[in-house]
Amino acid sequence: MDGETVSATTLPRQPLPLMIITSQAHARAGLVGNPSDGYFGKTISFIIRNFCAQVTLRESETLSIEPNQRDHSNFSSIEDLARDVRQHGYYGGLRLLKASVKRFFEYCRRERIELHGRNFTLSYQSDIPTQVGMAGSSAIITACWRSLMQFYAVSIPNNILASLVLSVENEELGIPAGLQDRVIQAYEGVVFMDFNQAHVERHGYGIYEPLDPQLLPKLFVAYTTRLSEGTEVFHNDIRGRWKRGEREVVSAMHQWAGLAQRVRDMLLAGRGKEIGPLLNENFDLRRRLYRISEGNLAMVETARACGASAKFTGSGGAIVGTYEDEAMFQRLVEALTPQGVAVIQPQILP
Repeated sequence: MDGETVSATTLPRQPLPLMIITSQAHARAGLVGNPSDGYFGKTISFIIRNFCAQVTLRESETLSIEPNQRDHSNFSSIEDLARDVRQHGYYGGLRLLKASVKRFFEYCRRERIELHGRNFTLSYQSDIPTQVGMAGSSAIITACWRSLMQFYAVSIPNNILASLVLSVENEELGIPAGLQDRVIQAYEGVVFMDFNQAHVERHGYGIYEPLDPQLLPKLFVAYTTRLSEGTEVFHNDIRGRWKRGEREVVSAMHQWAGLAQRVRDMLLAGRGKEIGPLLNENFDLRRRLYRISEGNLAMVETARACGASAKFTGSGGAIVGTYEDEAMFQRLVEALTPQGVAVIQPQILP
């Protein structure tokens, strides 16, 4: 046997390690300009790294999607079922993942991107507070797309990714939503968004400008922990009134867009500490058009009584605002906590 060459074919073949991918997407807050993002307006949003949705993709023999605690159908009592529905709604995250995979496949087929034939198992978890306007559903979808993109080695630009995530909700699931949440979750950091109508209708996305988070003043985010005080229920047919060209609504959308533009310009000019009154103006304008629940209104008024500015992060259930110093932040905590409202300092940078 001395000097005998061993053929490579006689060596045992080692199986390739199965791929495991974990991707995240974070909660978000609309700083200013919302709700004009759904009406060809302008907004500024920032990511909240304090909370995230996480999707794990494990290579497997068959393709499967594992349920989360939000997807269970067994309850200890009728009260337990009612409480679960109030917290999570009638649908968990399974439909979000299933719709995302379908849409991803169709996108790749349309773009003539060849996919390998290996399968995977998806699972998810999220600690983003539910029903308080922090974009928990779109975070799960965004995290799923990131895992799929890595698994199949598919690159998608952030502006296109945001539109694809929106299409999962709008077209696959019939969930009414706008681009703002998906844009900030795709880009992260802080982004000024101009949803110029001609640009959106021509390209399918807006004009997005990342901003330096260091330009922002001290910000707080507060959200209700009481399930009965969630997102606004009554929207007073704002979209119908806007489509009919009602002057008050059309004017409001232009004013919200103008506030976002002014805040953007002030931030770039190094005047971030001066934006508080514009955030207040954003909410005051909303209050004139929308019916707002007492719990949501109390959050805003309590924060302002502490000397801070305050407006909704989305459609209700959570607020964002500026504050001056740690003493004021502690006043916010002490005043809002008894109302069942948690107060945090948002982490924007990694």
